[in-house]
Amino acid sequence: MIQALSYIGFTSPAAKEWETFGPEILGTELADPGPDGAVRLRVDDAAHRISVHPGDHDDLAYLGWAVDGPRALADAADRLTDAGVPVHQGDAGLAAERALVELAWFEDLFGFRHELSWGQRTVPASFRPGRPMSGFVTGAQGLGHAVLVVPSLADAEAFYCEVMGFRLSDQINAQGMTIRFYHCNTRHHSLALAEVPGVVGYHHLMLETASLDDVGTAYDQVLERGIPLAMTLGRHVNDLMTSFYVRTPSGFEIEYGHGGLQIDDSTAAPRAYDSFSIWGHHPPAEPLLPGIARPFPGGDQ
Repeated sequence: MIQALSYIGFTSPAAKEWETFGPEILGTELADPGPDGAVRLRVDDAAHRISVHPGDHDDLAYLGWAVDGPRALADAADRLTDAGVPVHQGDAGLAAERALVELAWFEDLFGFRHELSWGQRTVPASFRPGRPMSGFVTGAQGLGHAVLVVPSLADAEAFYCEVMGFRLSDQINAQGMTIRFYHCNTRHHSLALAEVPGVVGYHHLMLETASLDDVGTAYDQVLERGIPLAMTLGRHVNDLMTSFYVRTPSGFEIEYGHGGLQIDDSTAAPRAYDSFSIWGHHPPAEPLLPGIARPFPGGDQ
């Protein structure tokens, strides 16, 4: 059903700060702003993949998932409807704003908005990074991965796997937390779910660079400018990504890394780990709040 994480949107009172944070720290390219003044960022030849809309508070606004054309979009809408999920057709204005041919959207059981789409507008050989770097790993693997905080891992997995079609990659149990990782293409995971009873939220977006040097030069920028780190440079035990986590102007984190493992459904079997990293990924002396989070109305389910 889902091919890749195609784009993502946030709301934030600090949206304007992304005009410098995106290009100068992350190396993204500024696209034309959205009709509401949203800061829109490019990481490849797609018109834009990250949008930060002006808003009164920091929040995840939507997750955009690519499907394989109009028939696949109709089939996905039918599958969601059969599961009791109301699906809304995006109008031409919304499709134009997202730089797509067609989309539909729905909210999951935790209130996250998901947009299914096809026909992302692309201009070949047009990406110009905001600072010197070799670029980002996207293509068939999509934008990167998103990590959601959910109150019930069982309920979330039932929805994302049985209805949306994600496949389990592996699981980590560490520091009193269970996190599961799911793929929809060869990227080790495009979605991860962290269970925190009574809480729903957004933790981080991962961007993968084409070179380890891109990670190092961004790390230098973060240190030189005194931008808060959520985790130092390290290498993950499951997807083998060498990365660091930086706090964005909008409360959530960006994992900025290189060398992520690709997964093959024909040979891979889900594994379980009891640590997050092989080395590194140390938190700051005074830990930061865990991304964007709010109480879930359903309580500790």
